[in-house]
Amino acid sequence: MTTPSSEQEGLVRVLARGDVLALAFGAMIGWGWIVLTGTAIQSAGSLGAIIAFIIGGLAIVLVGLTYAELAAAMPKVGGEHVYSYRALGHLPSFLCTWAIILGYLSVVAFEAVALPTVIEHLAPNYAVGHLWTIAGWEVKATWVAVGVGGSLVMMIINYFGVTTAALLQKVVTGLILLVGVMFVTGSLFEGETINMMPLFTQADSGVFAGIVAVLVMVPFLFVGFDVIPQAAEEINLPYKAIGKVLMMSVILAVVWYALIILATSLALNSDELAASSLSVPDAMGSLFNAEWASNLMVMAGIAGIITSWNAFYIGGSRAIYALAKAGMLPAPFAKLHPRYRTPTNAIFMMGFLSCLAPFFGRPALVWIVNAGGLGIVLAYLFVAISFVVLRVREPDMPRPFKVNNGKLCGILAIILSFGMACLYLPGSPAALSGAEWTIFAGWAALGIVLYVHALRTYGRDYSDRHMKADL
Repeated sequence: MTTPSSEQEGLVRVLARGDVLALAFGAMIGWGWIVLTGTAIQSAGSLGAIIAFIIGGLAIVLVGLTYAELAAAMPKVGGEHVYSYRALGHLPSFLCTWAIILGYLSVVAFEAVALPTVIEHLAPNYAVGHLWTIAGWEVKATWVAVGVGGSLVMMIINYFGVTTAALLQKVVTGLILLVGVMFVTGSLFEGETINMMPLFTQADSGVFAGIVAVLVMVPFLFVGFDVIPQAAEEINLPYKAIGKVLMMSVILAVVWYALIILATSLALNSDELAASSLSVPDAMGSLFNAEWASNLMVMAGIAGIITSWNAFYIGGSRAIYALAKAGMLPAPFAKLHPRYRTPTNAIFMMGFLSCLAPFFGRPALVWIVNAGGLGIVLAYLFVAISFVVLRVREPDMPRPFKVNNGKLCGILAIILSFGMACLYLPGSPAALSGAEWTIFAGWAALGIVLYVHALRTYGRDYSDRHMKADL
């Protein structure tokens, strides 16, 4: 019988500090800041949206601190998989990792829908060839082709090794930062504070409901720092530095989103925001009074799609690989390319599911974001619980990056992660829809089938021996 441990060699440590920072920060900024900033401002008001992102960002910082300590203490591929196994055991480890994989896949699929959407801004009416209609939206053949083509390109890049993917990540993230600096600087000189009104949206359900609606977006938009632990066995840094780089990426992302909201609200008034389909490019065009500026921001958005797409191909494929290597998924997913040392079958799985997303059209954007967001916060909850359990049960475990007041930090991370998860439940102002629950339930069912199959094939003892040897 072929076992997941049949591979003779593992992953290779090639990622330097700049690679790791670009990987995490590029993953977190992605494309969401282009398409969702206007929605956030309209939902909560300009200041309400900034406050929501700061509150959500603080929650992510607390969760990030738990990740930073655990990633430095256990720099193994799979991240959450390793931490939750050591603290909570076999099944919780699988549930945690399967949940974060849903989050990663949701981003990868989101980008496959986002790319053809943004191309429409540069080439209006390019979508032709009606296929079908979903939720009132016509799915066109050329539109689908762009999304599938982008998915295949990203899959090929990741197939040929993490070094190639990391170089792409650094270059493209640098371009995004340059355009972002232009945008924020322009808003401070040319924007008008009167455009920021209303500071808070006064809906029928009150100011709080608007802020909560934006808070629900935060886990999806900030997911990305956790790619660092997934690729821990490919990072060529001292263990303590891994934790520091992780926290730096989180703080940079919080600042980035707050500044983008501020700049957009200074550039466009509420009526202009309501009429805009892509608020940030329109804000850039308004500030510089030129179409080239708007198109430049669209190009930055495409760059964000690439950085996020690339990072989550890396993170998702490594999480799948880690589960398969531990005997919790079928052995073929633990296969490494003999030359490039990449988890090829796991990458192919990411690519296949990413290619499916465009066939569901633009409505899939919202469904994917929300269903994946629930998976992300559940994984954060598992990691925060694992952090506290290990602080209590293994106080002497070597921790190169140790969080001050760790137990308090961990408890707060648990409370905040649980609170964010509750926002998705029925009765909440931002409860998941039927389509979104269907996606989540389908993913859970697929996980159960694969997990049971793997246990029957390799046995629980094999998995436990592998994990204990790795720890």
